[in-house]
Amino acid sequence: MADKLSKHPENAAGEWYVDTSCALCRMCLEEASNLITYNRDETAVHFFKQPETPEEIAAAQRAMEVCPTLAIGNDG
Repeated sequence: MADKLSKHPENAAGEWYVDTSCALCRMCLEEASNLITYNRDETAVHFFKQPETPEEIAAAQRAMEVCPTLAIGNDG
């Protein structure tokens, strides 16, 4: 389970986030590239945009489900 106290600082403000346990497997990018991107030094990913539409929320949910390190969280 993602740790809200270990959120990457580059996450857009909001309910969805990636924490520091990200192993950069890139699986989430396949599901939600319209919401998630690499951080500045390309060692992890973060939400650059919070999901707003039902389609974006579904993409974020799929990204969370495929994350092998459980680094994606939702405080909602």
